[in-house]
Amino acid sequence: MSTAGRTGLVFNEPLLFESSRSGRRGVPIDDPDVPLVDVERELGADLLRDEIPDFPELAELDVVRHFTRLSQWNYGIDSGFFPLGSCTMKYNPKVNEVVARLPGLAAVHPASDESRLQGVLALACELEAVLTEISGLDRVTLQPAAGAQGEFVGVRMIAAYHRARGDSKRTRVLIPDTAHGTNPASAALNGLDVVEVKSGPDGVVHPEALAALADEHTAALMITNPNTLGLFETHVEKLADVIHAAGGLVYLDGANMNALLGIAKPGHMGVDVMHFNLHKTFSTPHGGGGPGSGPVAVRNILAPYLPTPVIRHEAGRYRLDHDFPHSIGRVHGWYGNAGIWLRALAYIRTLGAAGLSEVSAQAILNANYVLESLRGSYDVPHRKRVMHECVLTDRRQHDHGVTTADIAKRLMDYGYHPPTIYFPLVVAGALMIEPTECASQETLDGFIEAMRAIAREAETQPDLVTGAPTRPIVGRIDEVRAARKPRLRWTREVG
Repeated sequence: MSTAGRTGLVFNEPLLFESSRSGRRGVPIDDPDVPLVDVERELGADLLRDEIPDFPELAELDVVRHFTRLSQWNYGIDSGFFPLGSCTMKYNPKVNEVVARLPGLAAVHPASDESRLQGVLALACELEAVLTEISGLDRVTLQPAAGAQGEFVGVRMIAAYHRARGDSKRTRVLIPDTAHGTNPASAALNGLDVVEVKSGPDGVVHPEALAALADEHTAALMITNPNTLGLFETHVEKLADVIHAAGGLVYLDGANMNALLGIAKPGHMGVDVMHFNLHKTFSTPHGGGGPGSGPVAVRNILAPYLPTPVIRHEAGRYRLDHDFPHSIGRVHGWYGNAGIWLRALAYIRTLGAAGLSEVSAQAILNANYVLESLRGSYDVPHRKRVMHECVLTDRRQHDHGVTTADIAKRLMDYGYHPPTIYFPLVVAGALMIEPTECASQETLDGFIEAMRAIAREAETQPDLVTGAPTRPIVGRIDEVRAARKPRLRWTREVG
């Protein structure tokens, strides 16, 4: 372990288990002020233990310094440019956090009587109305706890719609090869079969290709628009016509709505149901294993199947309606993750309609600026303008023994988080970059110059790239070994 004494910098931070010293104590924990449950009776004696072997014993200051140092090594949107394609890693304005943490909102228990939930339910209704307007559809539920769960809910409502019509033959979901990877899983989890739709050489789906697959067995088309190549599906209305003529419905993966806000409404494209990713489009916290939110918007034909409860506004009051006989049922322990959608509503209120349109316009401009700036250094699979993100490949660098993974790791040495790599799968050696509207021109120029420098290194000093990273605390690891033989549990070394 290397330590820079008085600065407090530790370059190989030990685990808390390794820093433990017998007899050290942090903050004392008082006895609980609520009656103890008979845990042995509730859980069973075989699940209880009196002591945790080698449980760390540390002073409070030791723990604070440990996690502070780890936080300084972490990379996040607050510390640098985050170009992950498809993920839309946007800055979460701190005012959104302030709103979500207001005591009257943060301290409300979800099991409270409806009379004490009126303010929260009013805000929920407002967000539903706003998302309805943005989508061009008729109804919204805020209940799904993530984008993937929103997909699951949307497909489940489609399946319920067909069953209610006695149309039991509709067991297939058509999914383009440029869609998001969660789409096939969402269809399969609903017991439906997945049929892949090949995109054309121009990167978009053509009506003829879809028409060859759409038939009486088709339940839905699940399409991502713009797709994962960053390209707008220019035939989307005709694609919807093909599916509707075959008796199916159209599902839109709304993860790329950052390119459409205030510019185009999915409902006007023939979409019947879609989900939003509040963490992508509306800047609520992204990742980290915390709560999420994936609201679903639908046409009125699917409204009877919305998850329960449904918010009603009647006689000047809000209530949660559980009497929805055709509903697919509850999909969340409560109505939804209120703290997440409160942040989204604060973001929307702050920007307004004009601001949301500007978000998409700037995101599109930034993505095309990056694409055109790097076109001379990297291979570009489709010579078209993109929407919110762009895709490059490692084809030129591959001739020098440098791969996409090498480029991504070398970017760390330049102080940048790598973009999404090897996705979408339809492009070999893909580098998928989404700058979002948050990046300034100075930020983009720095990233572009780093990418150009790596391209030059690949030609003149390929070993420099294939040996990266060298600057982060952890260098290149044996990824196969890490995946197949991970060390997931600390054990004390004897001797």
